[in-house]
Amino acid sequence: MIEGEMRIGEQEHFYLETQSCIAVPKQEEDFMEVFSAAQDLYLSQTTIANVLGVKYHKVNIRTKRLGGGFGGKETRSCNLSAALAVAARRVGRPLRCMLDRDEDMASTGTRHAFLGRYKVGFSNDGKIQSLKICLYSNSGNALDLSASVMECALFHLQNAYHLPNVDAYGYCCKTNIPSNTAFRGFGRPQAFLIMENLMSEISFSCGMTKNMIRELNFLQVGQSTYYNQKIDEVHLLKRCWDECLEKSDYEVRQSKVAEFNRLHRWKKRGLSIIPLLYGVGFTEVFMNKGAAFVIIYQDGSVLLSHGGVEMGQGLYTKMIQVASRTLKIPSDQIFTDETSTNKVPNTSPTAGSVSSDLNGMAVKIACEKLYKRLEPYRKQKPDKTWSDWVAAAYMDRVSLFATGFYKTPSKGFDYRTRTGEPFYYFSSGAAVSEVEIDCLTGDHVVLRTDIVMDVGDSINPAIDIGQIEGGFIQGYGLFTLEEYRWSPSGELLTKGPGFYKIPSFTDIPVEFNVSLLDGVPHTKVVCSSKAIGEPPLFLAGSVFFAIKEAILASRKDCGIEGSFRLDSPATAERIRMACSDTFTEKVCIRLKYTNI
Repeated sequence: MIEGEMRIGEQEHFYLETQSCIAVPKQEEDFMEVFSAAQDLYLSQTTIANVLGVKYHKVNIRTKRLGGGFGGKETRSCNLSAALAVAARRVGRPLRCMLDRDEDMASTGTRHAFLGRYKVGFSNDGKIQSLKICLYSNSGNALDLSASVMECALFHLQNAYHLPNVDAYGYCCKTNIPSNTAFRGFGRPQAFLIMENLMSEISFSCGMTKNMIRELNFLQVGQSTYYNQKIDEVHLLKRCWDECLEKSDYEVRQSKVAEFNRLHRWKKRGLSIIPLLYGVGFTEVFMNKGAAFVIIYQDGSVLLSHGGVEMGQGLYTKMIQVASRTLKIPSDQIFTDETSTNKVPNTSPTAGSVSSDLNGMAVKIACEKLYKRLEPYRKQKPDKTWSDWVAAAYMDRVSLFATGFYKTPSKGFDYRTRTGEPFYYFSSGAAVSEVEIDCLTGDHVVLRTDIVMDVGDSINPAIDIGQIEGGFIQGYGLFTLEEYRWSPSGELLTKGPGFYKIPSFTDIPVEFNVSLLDGVPHTKVVCSSKAIGEPPLFLAGSVFFAIKEAILASRKDCGIEGSFRLDSPATAERIRMACSDTFTEKVCIRLKYTNI
């Protein structure tokens, strides 16, 4: 049995466009139109209506696109839009506000910092028998979405492993900083990292390689998660793992890394592979729904509206592709104007990597209705064009608009009976990363990363690969670079890019290979394509553990064996001090005697 703890720090959303909003009061019966950079238009609508004291139908929220969101504009956008709406109604004129970067960072919250304390029991061969774990999150001064973030973290703490006996607790801690909120991954990356750190600790105790420990504890076909949900596609996890090992030449490179470390004292390399098993779907069942409104005009052009918000993730492009496939027309005949509450109401937030799944299925349903209405004209005149069929239907007074609504068959989770399915399906992946650290400065460079990801039958491989690469780099910032500093009174010290380091071009792996798993269509979702926005972020944990392997090689040269604690982010300071040599010993002595 071993005990341990690990801390994961905060992360700033750092979207390109800060929180912004335009409120336009109308003269007709207290109507308010708001152009808001928001991920959850329904929440913005209801919040503004409540502060103005009007019914929901008196507020219309319109969003064309966001300059990035990452969860930071799901709830926190409401503070600005509600205040602006009140002011606009008071003065009777349109008002616009856009926060400066330092104002945004100081007031809108971050990813939750986590502390994990665990006690794990395992057999001599490294197989986990029991786990007791307590997760603590820094929620800030208000609850916001902290309870839901902690819920997701607890549901995912096992990652890809079978845990036969689990005693898990989650605590949302109130502190004197701005309320923390949703962020890409929603508590899962923090839980995953703590679990992977735990697996590394077990390997030290058992004297086995980390890969052996991980493979030994993988979930197998027929096994359930610790909360009793069976995973139909669990076999894809092992396939991603094996393909990643093969495509990365893991065994050969591991020998080369060992040889490099033998020849170099102050430069060390590390190589690590980690798995991923990510549950997709909102844990609140009522949120797993999507809606769409599709219009065909007399000239054959199509206007598409749905409940999803475009944030640079390619959602509009994918929805147009779904409509194009269903209607069997070129995509250049389809246009998406914007997302608004007066076209598609009562929407779920664009979050959780499910927007393509939910809205895409709704778009498909609406387009199928229209395609069926045009079927008689296709049969009558099969040699005619799409525009001809539409024109004929128009002259016959056939309705050329349709709505689509979709809800997943999710059952949700019953805490009383500890049964149910909180997630609709799971995505799998694996990543191998190799790093080189400078033991004297703590600097590091990612030499190569190989990723294999299960995305089903991708609607748009270019978008999906871009999402994998972008998610990985954002996760890389979380685990190695981005560090928040607070004063004792709760004032943020690291404001703006001058004091807060996010990944740049030079932080991208020198060699970056992304592969999509072939031949794995997923029938539960639209066009057999799985969610991709959030799952890849944690694969950057492979860099964190590769850094830890490199530090381990440095400590070994100093005669220091065994495990050691490394919290996230693995900044240059932490890497340098963890290398433990004669220089760091002198620093530690000085710190001790000066009470720093």
